Amino acid sequence: MLPLGYCTNVHAGLTVAAVEQGLDQFTVPIQQRVGRPIAAGLWLAAPVIQELLADPAGLTRFVQGLKRRDLVCYTLNAFPYGNFHDERVKEQVYLPDWTQPERLTYTQGCAEVLARLLPEGETGSISTVPLGFKGLADKPDFLANCVDQLLALAVTLRNLHQETGRLIRLAIEPEPCCVLETTAETRSFFELLFNVAEERSQGEVAREHLGVCYDVCHQSVEFEDVAASIRDLTAEGIRNNKLHITCALELREPAGHPEAREALAAFAEPRYLHQTFAWTREPSQDTIRHLVDLTPEFASQPPTEFLNADCWRIHFHAPVNAEALGPLTTTRADLITALKTLPELPYLPHLEVETYTWNVLPGAERPDLVSGIADELIATQKLLDEVGIG
Repeated sequence: MLPLGYCTNVHAGLTVAAVEQGLDQFTVPIQQRVGRPIAAGLWLAAPVIQELLADPAGLTRFVQGLKRRDLVCYTLNAFPYGNFHDERVKEQVYLPDWTQPERLTYTQGCAEVLARLLPEGETGSISTVPLGFKGLADKPDFLANCVDQLLALAVTLRNLHQETGRLIRLAIEPEPCCVLETTAETRSFFELLFNVAEERSQGEVAREHLGVCYDVCHQSVEFEDVAASIRDLTAEGIRNNKLHITCALELREPAGHPEAREALAAFAEPRYLHQTFAWTREPSQDTIRHLVDLTPEFASQPPTEFLNADCWRIHFHAPVNAEALGPLTTTRADLITALKTLPELPYLPHLEVETYTWNVLPGAERPDLVSGIADELIATQKLLDEVGIG
């Protein structure tokens, strides 16, 4: 089994030098603290990919530098295209979307770089945006344009495999409030994608190279049954190419816990989007409502229909070893359920801890980044060992 990894999008880095500085300052010490090999799930923004591809000798040095640090890389996070550590990221993280040529070009570049980074004999994966953000996906023929570009990428990945022997797969990552957010929407899109691929005699290449990145936090926020969700995608022939090991924030019975709502208000911050979903048990059919982004005002004085809900879940990637953060709980139970489901699958997806929110986590008592991520990896490895995939 490949070593467990964590995603380096938690570290800023818009140049090759900055990425390497993050590896030296954080990733190498994290591996030393964990005491066993870990993988660097690299986030290489578009400027970094451009810099590497423009300088073949520099790319070779980068590959050698990873080996010198005794680190492996088998997956890239190509979701954030630009500055993921800007003052305000929010919905801009979904741009360019999969209708835009910049997204295709960037992902093709990521594949070219990953082919150089992959350990011998291993497959690679690249996670990407869930096509786009629903609030910005208003172009005519949006889905059709996405299909065209994704199939073009599949052909690129097939050709790369034939030329280099390196098999790399795309992993589309459903997320709340995006074009693909629920399991049902994901299944529906892949049905469309595969049907078009078959019409173009590209069915085999599409099924081989295009799949999902299953982020447990995202489907927990949607109040989905994560085990059933993973099984449904697999039953439909949709490859689970990557699994993000993540937890969401949770607030049960918000009306009865004003102190928890006050604590939650501190998690509303200006950089990232924190989609908030409320589940209410109804006599005939349960109701789920959502807010695109958490605000302090909402946490303090929510509308009645939200206040009287049974449970809130918030898209804020909480440390995966935490069952609670103060008066708030997390969806760690869903994470454990998802990991227990993995031995049923015909193949094991790439496994990566992705808590990119450490730098915006409120509270002066949070641990330093090296200790925090190392503790996540140690706790996750223990869970993997317990379910027999360690």
